[in-house]
Amino acid sequence: MTTMKVTKPSAVKSNQPIKMDEDDAKEYRWETGYEKTWEAIKEDDDGFLEASVADIILRAKRRRQNQKQGHTKLGMMRHLFLILDCSEAMGSQDLKPTRMLCTLKILEGFIEEFFDQNPISQMGIILMQNKRAEKVCELAGNFRKHIKYLKTLTKTNLVGEPSLQNGLEQALSSLKLLPSHASREVLVIMGSLTTCDPTDISGTIDKLKQEGIRCSIIGLAAEVHICRTLATETKGTYNVILDDSHYKDLLYQQVEPPPAAAALESSLIKMGFPHQMNTEGTDGPLTMCMCHIDSTEESSKLSTGGYYCTQCSSKYCELPVECRACGLTLVSAPHLARSYHHLFPPPNYQEIQFATQTAICYACQKPFGDADKQVYQCLTCQKIFCIDCDIFVHETLHTCPGCATDLATFQQSHS
Repeated sequence: MTTMKVTKPSAVKSNQPIKMDEDDAKEYRWETGYEKTWEAIKEDDDGFLEASVADIILRAKRRRQNQKQGHTKLGMMRHLFLILDCSEAMGSQDLKPTRMLCTLKILEGFIEEFFDQNPISQMGIILMQNKRAEKVCELAGNFRKHIKYLKTLTKTNLVGEPSLQNGLEQALSSLKLLPSHASREVLVIMGSLTTCDPTDISGTIDKLKQEGIRCSIIGLAAEVHICRTLATETKGTYNVILDDSHYKDLLYQQVEPPPAAAALESSLIKMGFPHQMNTEGTDGPLTMCMCHIDSTEESSKLSTGGYYCTQCSSKYCELPVECRACGLTLVSAPHLARSYHHLFPPPNYQEIQFATQTAICYACQKPFGDADKQVYQCLTCQKIFCIDCDIFVHETLHTCPGCATDLATFQQSHS
């Protein structure tokens, strides 16, 4: 049994008496670390608060965007193991209806968004339950398979304690075999305040650190000392949720690739780009795909459609996938293009004062009003955008509309 230290939140970290801050004599020292977001909430003309709350959320997203450093090398090919706590602690009802059901619901959207933003990456799932860890989904790029399995966990029995060490060892055994150019990560969702480990977990943390495997933890109860140590040693992140909205926000922060490790090598990767042949409804031989050849599922029936490996002609239902026969990575051109934007993200827009001569947002054509005290300008094309378009460009579009249209106009005029 590993000894663990639980850090309890406290408003005052020192036994010294509270003194007035020299810079602001009207506030206590413990107040200076908090944002007074309640002062920014104002009712609209109809007496509702939704507009003010939405504005606070948007500005919080933009602050996180500004904290990202430019020209940072990110990992395009990510291999992530999701370690999920299925112990008795996940049956608590502080998240409605329970921690487990709330987690499964949020994870469905997270997995879909993860593969949408990282289409050539892979994910696996490990469950911790009753002092054991079980790898239930191997590393794969098929998000439908993972979501389908998560739906089966709604009726699982939550028993015993988790074993964090066993879960990490399971992930380590698979991730250490991957090539050096792959980004190797572990995301732990921990609902319990204890872990029952067979040996000293410090040895496992050292091995993860040596292999360059980044471990991040999301706690559902309180801060745990061993989780903080694990995240710090492996250069991951560790956060404890406040509510279900904060939970979702922390989880979706893991969608964007983390900065690549210094030891991450740059190398050429051999890939195949197969075309879909003999689509359903046309004449062609009925064949079995390699991804369902050993499956008993209904989807494993014979079909005429599929993608054929460019190296060994093995058939697969979906892309991306790693060929089980020859090991070649099979992707489509759009998958590679959607991953490429992580290497060259658009620079952050500069926040400037609203000027009356700037009438509309360049992207959505929304007229600026009195409420828009701040607007955002691209330093390259000098176009002005609203805060909604700023967030959309950097989180979803990954291309500045002003720079893209200027480039198209330039190419058209010189063609």
